[in-house]
Amino acid sequence: MTVRDTIADTVRLLDGFGFDIGNYRVSVYHALVVLTVAVAVTVTGRLSGIAIRRSFRRMHRLDATQQVLGEKLVSLAVWLLLVFMAVDVLGISMSALAVFSGAFGLAVGFGLQKTFGNLISGIILLMDRSIKPGDVISVGDGPARTVGQVNRIGIRAVSVITRDKIEYLIPNEHLMTSQVENWSFSSRDVRVKVPISVAYGSDLDLVERLLLTEARKLPRMLSNHEPAVWLLAFGENAVQFEIQLWIADPEEGLGNLRSDLLKAVWASFQANGIAIPFPQRELHIREWPRALPTGDALNPP
Repeated sequence: MTVRDTIADTVRLLDGFGFDIGNYRVSVYHALVVLTVAVAVTVTGRLSGIAIRRSFRRMHRLDATQQVLGEKLVSLAVWLLLVFMAVDVLGISMSALAVFSGAFGLAVGFGLQKTFGNLISGIILLMDRSIKPGDVISVGDGPARTVGQVNRIGIRAVSVITRDKIEYLIPNEHLMTSQVENWSFSSRDVRVKVPISVAYGSDLDLVERLLLTEARKLPRMLSNHEPAVWLLAFGENAVQFEIQLWIADPEEGLGNLRSDLLKAVWASFQANGIAIPFPQRELHIREWPRALPTGDALNPP
């Protein structure tokens, strides 16, 4: 008995454990074939995705957005090709596939609408290059605001890493329909504003010189953009200034920059006799009563 005869006998034996449904045979053999094809398609698709990703990473003439877009489109084409090859190997008729496609389309219309919406939104984001890996973006308002650097644009969501090393997965569709601040869309230069208040009676010219001096000392400040100091208002308890300076690395954070500047300004004000204001209230008594009301609770001891 040859190896071919042994394989044929094994196939007949495994095919014997099953039953027929119309023109189709459901058996252990067919189940193993389907399982083998599914595993082969999955493994081939994943290995192809890794190879495609590495190939596009080597194309240095393309920027990061073009690399990701090309990777997604080629990977999608490969997966479609593998699926059609699997259908051909399994011998599934196109009429049955058409019925399945209709049911699948109905499921997409109801249950998978958001998933395919995020897929199309992600492709659009990559094509118009409004958001790309490495950009610093701000999404949302108030306490729910998220500021971070785009790490990866996936099929379903965009990965944004904040300064706290927390990774947020924001759906692609949300970025398409909401207002997004991209701090590095056309330029990485970002203007930072820091409010400063001084007490009334301070030398305003001296305050302005001190603020400009400390702002210029910051190592992250751009030398081709001079800092500016504006007098904003005469507040209730203080004279309000604002320092404006430019940086080119917003991904390094803004809070630490403000902290360094404020500490330097504090030391400079202390050395030059500039007072930091605090709320003060004046109480004017127009008339003091001549006789206090009687009673233990009102009489002073």
